[in-house]
Amino acid sequence: MASSRSKDKSSSESPSPATARPPSNQRNARRTSANLSRDDDLDMSGESSHSGGHTNYTVMMPPTPDNQPGSKLDDKPDGPSPHGGSRFGTRPAPGGAKMDRRMSIMTSTNNNKSMLLRTQTGDFDHNRWLFETKGTYGVGNAYWTDDHYGPDLGLSMSDFMDKPWKPLSRKVKVPPGTLSPYRLLIVIRLVVLFFFLGWRLQNPNREAMWLWGVSVVCELWFAFSWLLDILPKFNPINRATDLAALKDKFEQPSPSNPSGRSDLPGVDVFVSTADPDKEPPLVTANTMLSILAAEYPIEKLAAYISDDGGAIFNFEAMAEAVRFAEIWVPFCRKHNIEPRNPDSYFSQKTDPTKNKKLHDFVRDRRWIKREYDEFKVRINGLPEVIRKRCDALNRREERKEKAIAREKNGGTLPQEGVTVQKATWMADGTHWPGTWWQSAPDHAKGDHAGIVQVMSRVPEPEPVMGGPDENRIDFTGVDIRIPMFVYVSREKRPGYDHNKKAGAMNAMVRASAILSNGPFILNLDCDHYFYNSLAIREGMCFMMDRGGDRICYVQFPQRFEGIDPSDRYANHNTVFFDGSMRALDGQQGPVYVGTGCMFRRYALYGFLPPRANEYLGVFGRIKSRAPSAPTHLEDSESHPLTSDHPDLNLPKGFGNSQMFNESIAVAEYQGRPLADHISIKNGRPPGALLAPRPPLDAPTVAEAVAVIACWYEDNSEWGDKIGWIYGSVTEDVVTGYRMHNRGWRSVYCVTKRDAFRGTAPINLTDRLHQVLRWATGSIEIFFSKNNPLLASRRLKFLQRIAYLNVGFYPFTSVILVIYCFLPAWCLFTGSFIVQSLNVAFLCYLLVITVTLMLLSLLEVKWSGIELEELWRNEQFWVIGGTSAHLAAVIQGLLKVIAGIEISFTLTSKSSGEDEEDIYADLYVVKWTSLFIVPLTIIVVNIIAAVIGVSRTLYSVIPQWGKLFGGLFFSFWVIAHMYPFIKGLLGRRGRVPTIVYVWSGILSTTLSLLWLSISPPSDSTSTGSITI
Repeated sequence: MASSRSKDKSSSESPSPATARPPSNQRNARRTSANLSRDDDLDMSGESSHSGGHTNYTVMMPPTPDNQPGSKLDDKPDGPSPHGGSRFGTRPAPGGAKMDRRMSIMTSTNNNKSMLLRTQTGDFDHNRWLFETKGTYGVGNAYWTDDHYGPDLGLSMSDFMDKPWKPLSRKVKVPPGTLSPYRLLIVIRLVVLFFFLGWRLQNPNREAMWLWGVSVVCELWFAFSWLLDILPKFNPINRATDLAALKDKFEQPSPSNPSGRSDLPGVDVFVSTADPDKEPPLVTANTMLSILAAEYPIEKLAAYISDDGGAIFNFEAMAEAVRFAEIWVPFCRKHNIEPRNPDSYFSQKTDPTKNKKLHDFVRDRRWIKREYDEFKVRINGLPEVIRKRCDALNRREERKEKAIAREKNGGTLPQEGVTVQKATWMADGTHWPGTWWQSAPDHAKGDHAGIVQVMSRVPEPEPVMGGPDENRIDFTGVDIRIPMFVYVSREKRPGYDHNKKAGAMNAMVRASAILSNGPFILNLDCDHYFYNSLAIREGMCFMMDRGGDRICYVQFPQRFEGIDPSDRYANHNTVFFDGSMRALDGQQGPVYVGTGCMFRRYALYGFLPPRANEYLGVFGRIKSRAPSAPTHLEDSESHPLTSDHPDLNLPKGFGNSQMFNESIAVAEYQGRPLADHISIKNGRPPGALLAPRPPLDAPTVAEAVAVIACWYEDNSEWGDKIGWIYGSVTEDVVTGYRMHNRGWRSVYCVTKRDAFRGTAPINLTDRLHQVLRWATGSIEIFFSKNNPLLASRRLKFLQRIAYLNVGFYPFTSVILVIYCFLPAWCLFTGSFIVQSLNVAFLCYLLVITVTLMLLSLLEVKWSGIELEELWRNEQFWVIGGTSAHLAAVIQGLLKVIAGIEISFTLTSKSSGEDEEDIYADLYVVKWTSLFIVPLTIIVVNIIAAVIGVSRTLYSVIPQWGKLFGGLFFSFWVIAHMYPFIKGLLGRRGRVPTIVYVWSGILSTTLSLLWLSISPPSDSTSTGSITI
């Protein structure tokens, strides 16, 4: 430790924290700079206390023989030096020795201990001095000779461990060598498209005006659609987190936290399921096990599952999962298991012993694998167990009713018999309050009571260490607690609109606010599990960083398992998740995609951000500070914020639960960043979240049941301004849009190890129906008040363009279908979209194609996707655009204009042939009406190619240029449809009968139509030869 005299001296000479600068006599001291994560990194102008882009801090450099100064500070040495006896100071040494190397002691802006400033290095051989002497060299040395640093210099290791304020995240910009050419090519291609379209308008094809006109309209539409898609990609960025800094800041002993307990805020994890037949409880149970084993303070984590069907199968499966979690979670902590989904972990093909050092790992893994197999057997056998239990108890009830009837009827049964309702029974011998297997009043789908069951109690605030057990795993020194786990099934009654998944999520928001009230909410689908146990900490680095109070949610990319290696139908969707979403992160933030998203609870309640900007002008280039809003519910009533946009009005209708209303201010305060730096705005003091969570009591649980009642949302703003937004199939996009429209920002968190993984449909029919639902939601957004054209001034211009593209892209399907038929009509008629393939047309086509290729290559470079993934995405864009998107447009227009609801369902099904093949579903052909248009396009283009080649070969004056032009574009269409053709052929290339039927009908129809339009001449028909 430094002496008190040196401390007083350094503190007296150090500047104030607000204006800390080195004195003039230290101008030669070496300084470095760190690019801190400021509000400006999130485009938060005007909020940093520093005028420059960097914050200076000192570099800790230990004393070595080459950096010792030759003078003494005030001639008061603290101890002898083995290298000439010197003191840190600025005066010349006795004897007139000139000082070329100096070290000074400064007090940091945070009043930390002294740190050394090094000047020049010289030619001193550090390695030789380190290994030929007993000196120590820096914090990274293998040992320390004693508690003091160096030979009695009055410095200890703690002096060098003092660190300046560190950001928890940082923005990693795309290298200018990639981004600048990318932007330049966008501008070049835009200019070339402008001149090309102008040339097309000025040079019509007089021989086929209708063909020319339709092609020009299609090209204008495609140019506009491309512009909407490419403009939001003008500023892509990457981000990085610092988990070590998060741990140092929130989980290390400090004056405000002497015990070193976690000061991180609470997190509530939501999982939703509805039907155990479509969403197997074993899959959901594995997801819940991965959540319970996440690396986050146990007392700050709570897991909730919403069973919207109220099925006893799900309930008892979750009870089994909690029982297995008591051994699975400590096993994961002991051996640092990844991933913590047991099914995924035991299915890995890699060596399980890699990087495992404990000698009992193999024995523990063998034991836990056996326990997991037994767990799976219990889950799979639950339906039979429940059925036998219900049959036995129903027979008992029937005997009781018969005995009562005999007593009332003189010892004989009445002639009409005794009828007993077949009930569903729980393991404790009571009626299941949810849905019964045989529907009954108050026990049917859409008609059952609300259920809240706390399956694992609130964990103890202090770690509970396990002990040795000969029959189980030795958990000595391992915390065996598991987070709180709650089963929720909201009340449903006939006559109420329950709003599907959005309503279930809002019910969980209210119930969790009563039980745990975590200021952050992470929602997952039942098949998306934690692949990275540190995922919550990764997201918390953004929420707790400087400017994090303005972030409404952190969106993680979706990663999928079980996809065929070729990714035939672009299920991975990497172009969107690694391209478009990264680009939106450079604007106002990525859109919410429904799963893998960490919300700020306060933002989900519909409140405005603490600070926001308004963007004025034609392209939103004029930025101004938006008026501030009250930060508490009570303040909003006394100081209302008047606005001309409904999204900027503060929410008021939260319902009649006083306990819930009181939890709002608590969640807002606990979600603030740590006020450990002068530039942190709207922060909370360190140590404010150290108090343990109070235990649950009966009135609290009863209140949680009350807030999930079906009538609770009556006369409230739930689903309109608060929580998940109702009225759209894609409630996720609308919910994120509303937050951005209020001025909040979002962040895209791409981790080195995937945060979450899930499953996706690999069957063509299932994939198209999934895309149909998304496109239908986009149409609903376009024709609703959530259209971004009606957004507030707090939405950035390019963010508005991105949301406009979300609602606009399905309409491109109409133009795409027409354009896919144009090559066939060119071949049928012998005409082309231009009068001749002249040099100007070919040059324009070449430049447009080359710029598109270069843009794709640069996008591949900054996004990390592969060219094959880009091609698969383009292929499925054509397949989906000619099928699901077109159906969505028709369905949306009929709903808006005529109020007609249309659903596209499967008409026939076939099963997979190989039960052992994990990709067997890829080859299953399930006929659907969505196949009609793409199949028609393929058949028509093939027939047109045959007709075009035949005509040209037998023509007196063959026009090869028009033929090649038509064949090229026809080949372009068929190449994009190739995955669709493979999907129809199945596993062994067998063509379904329906394909032959459609081909025959279309061939006959087109042949007759062509004969009626262009009948043969008389000379040709008679076969005579004129000389």
